[in-house]
Amino acid sequence: MRGGGGLRTRVKTARGRTAQSTRWLERQLNDPYVKRAKAEGYRSRAAYKLIELDERFDFLKGAKRIVDLGMAPGGWSQVVRRTVPGSAVAGIDLLPVDPLDGVEILQLDFMADDAPDRLMAALGGAPDIVLSDMAANTVGHPQTDALRTMALVEAASDFAITVLKPGGAFVAKVFAGGADSTLVALLKKNFATVKHAKPPSSRKGSVEWFVVAQGFKGRNKRGPEA
Repeated sequence: MRGGGGLRTRVKTARGRTAQSTRWLERQLNDPYVKRAKAEGYRSRAAYKLIELDERFDFLKGAKRIVDLGMAPGGWSQVVRRTVPGSAVAGIDLLPVDPLDGVEILQLDFMADDAPDRLMAALGGAPDIVLSDMAANTVGHPQTDALRTMALVEAASDFAITVLKPGGAFVAKVFAGGADSTLVALLKKNFATVKHAKPPSSRKGSVEWFVVAQGFKGRNKRGPEA
């Protein structure tokens, strides 16, 4: 079968493989971003979401310290280290992440009481950027899934507002419709600009969007200084 200007790989439903998993595998095999990630040495296609967001909003330039929340398998941290090679990065995820040069990795639940302090200790100073690609494991109920993910986004935003350096940025994945009005109001109070975006590499059928808050005003900031 020909599609998209080239040969499309078809996957036969094998014994023990569901139709859903077959569709997922076929989509992966035919995804140009998956192929590009393999060719360019990125651990996941998600790397291009951050690349495209940075191309549009230019938040990585000059950053010295970056926090990567929900980092597994490490594609966003790879982008940061390639874009600003001298930067220090501290990442956290429940899942194990293979080592990355210049990245301090914590296998830990970000919602754990000691997680923020451990992240800051690993980073060694106030971050210029807090990135969050966190999303709750889905249960198949759209409203529930959205609420659970928004709880993570709200926790990430509270963390960012607490620890960011003045002028810093917060970038987070949210569900379709963007961040809710309460969160947007909080971000607008603390950042000069707040925008929503869906980068080209985000699949059209995906409900994910991203909120990009820049120009942290520094009010009510706590945490170690640079």
